[in-house]
Amino acid sequence: MTQTANVREFNVEPELDSKTIHAIPPCVVHDTPVLNVLDESVHYGDWRDDLARDGYCVVKGVLEKEKALKYADDIKDWLEGFGLGYKRDDPSTIREECLPIIHQKGLLQAYGATHESFTWGVRSEPAVIDAFAHLYQDPDLICSFDAVNVSLANRQDLPANGAWPHQDQDPERGGLRCVQGFVNLLPNGPEDGGLLVLKGGHKVSEEYHNVFRNEPRDFRWTNEMYLFKETGLKWLADRGHEWVKVDAEPGDLVLWDSRTPHYNASPKKNTDRFVVYVCMLPVSTATQEDLIRKKELFEEQHGHSHWPMALQPFIKAFLEPQRNGKPDPHNTWKPRQPPQLSERGYKLTGIPYIKA
Repeated sequence: MTQTANVREFNVEPELDSKTIHAIPPCVVHDTPVLNVLDESVHYGDWRDDLARDGYCVVKGVLEKEKALKYADDIKDWLEGFGLGYKRDDPSTIREECLPIIHQKGLLQAYGATHESFTWGVRSEPAVIDAFAHLYQDPDLICSFDAVNVSLANRQDLPANGAWPHQDQDPERGGLRCVQGFVNLLPNGPEDGGLLVLKGGHKVSEEYHNVFRNEPRDFRWTNEMYLFKETGLKWLADRGHEWVKVDAEPGDLVLWDSRTPHYNASPKKNTDRFVVYVCMLPVSTATQEDLIRKKELFEEQHGHSHWPMALQPFIKAFLEPQRNGKPDPHNTWKPRQPPQLSERGYKLTGIPYIKA
């Protein structure tokens, strides 16, 4: 089954499915396989126990602290390299006119960030790949071409990020299908913003969506996303599920089941939040059509969502950063320092697995 996708302009009303009360997303993707890699009744003796039980986990010290901090410095070099006035040691420069346009939620999906050398450096770290290989018991992996998160502390020109609880998996497709993640690059404590998860929420996902199947859904850019409403959040709270702020040290790998309700919050104190989103799946989950599309995206230096099969290429019309009401001329969609990939890193692109 191959991907189908269509794009609509922002000012066009979403089409309604005649059989339901839901808006049809502009990007609808093919089905994905259920992963039989976690069983809560099995004792693994490592972080997989946490992931199976709670729907998330922190894999400690995947990178050495000094290496993680060096990647954070690389991102600061990159921000300063725009020449707009940002200086890492001058809080007065933490404002839009001194920076690339950064989404309120900290996401950087434009400016070539998805294929910058520091982004690929983190993805290609052997210990990061090893963690996913250990999870899936499979060395042949592909990775997402996803965003980085640059949430600068003490930003006065952006409102704090409000709660936006969601799951990144089609509500009509149950079971464990994807494990998302990021490598944390700076100290991230209770007041430093970051990931919040609904502990154990993944275990009631199928029941939840059966109960709320006929509740109207707000606009989603893809079917592989679901936004929770207050009615659903109350249902989950009534069953004892609580929100947990996930803390992490530089070099920790944070993972979560895509069914787990989650969102990210802005820093409240003086510590920035820098992470590189990394998601990997066995190459066996991708079709040859997926891999060919992934090759095209890599060669065009274009990004896509967390699904490593390149199910959802970033839609530039949705992501084009605007400066003073016009497309930002500083955004070329190309990395300033393209990556030099290792053999193992290159395999993550999926290209070596394309059949002749």
